[in-house]
Amino acid sequence: MKRLVTILSLSLVFLLGTPGTFAAAKKTPKKPAPAAEPARESEPEENFSDEAGGGVPAVSAGSVIVVDASNGQVLHEVNADKPRPVASTQKLFTALLVAEEGNLSAKVRVEASDTWVEPSMLYIKPGNVYSRIAFLNILLVHSMNDVARALARDNAGSVEDFARKMNARAAQLGMRNSHFVNPNGLPAPGQYSTARDMAKVAMMAYRNRTIREIVCQKAVEWQYNDGRTRVFETTNKVLKNFAACNGMKTGYTEAAGHCLISSATRGGRHIIVVALGDNKNIWIDSYRLLNWGLSGA
Repeated sequence: MKRLVTILSLSLVFLLGTPGTFAAAKKTPKKPAPAAEPARESEPEENFSDEAGGGVPAVSAGSVIVVDASNGQVLHEVNADKPRPVASTQKLFTALLVAEEGNLSAKVRVEASDTWVEPSMLYIKPGNVYSRIAFLNILLVHSMNDVARALARDNAGSVEDFARKMNARAAQLGMRNSHFVNPNGLPAPGQYSTARDMAKVAMMAYRNRTIREIVCQKAVEWQYNDGRTRVFETTNKVLKNFAACNGMKTGYTEAAGHCLISSATRGGRHIIVVALGDNKNIWIDSYRLLNWGLSGA
């Protein structure tokens, strides 16, 4: 009898598995993880309650300039003339050129070449049609590389010709240490600028009503040609967390590090900060510099 019980027990184990094995078999299979979105500008931790006090704040950025936007006076600078990549802050210059030429209600028909870029993309498709002003909004608020290419090609006929327009306008603005190859700031041989030169771009952008009205937005709603809508939030964490901030443009690549052109106004003062190559505290450093400038530096 004992032998019969043993045989029956072993048979049940063979058919059903051990108690642990059976329990595992009953679990609902996990759904596959959703595909990761394209890599975006990463965001270091920050503490906006850490206010600047006393003299000019010490920051970790490789190049910095603080400018009074009302008169162009330089209030503080560190390595402001050092040529370096500036990542997507360059899109502020792209937007400025497009805005300066006007006719922003005109339509842009997307071409295949506009989509030959990564990683931060809106995923527009060849044949899609959007207005220039809609593209400017999404470019400056959420930093889409395919949109930058579409605007550049629409404006000048090709990305290469738009880069020539960028360099010509840079010369007009007195940007002596800059050279541009593309409209989005992605790494390219021979492409560079400086904190001082990008401050000149920021000054012109700050005085442009269209740009000012766009860069202060914390989010924009985008409607695709197929009717889908999506809300995109600003990539600027200073704008999200500092009430006085009213723009302007973020940037990040491995070559450039974290970059930010930021602006703020309070009590009749208007301050622009350009911080480039800050791999630790781009948000809090820019906030401290803005707050310092607004406090009557």
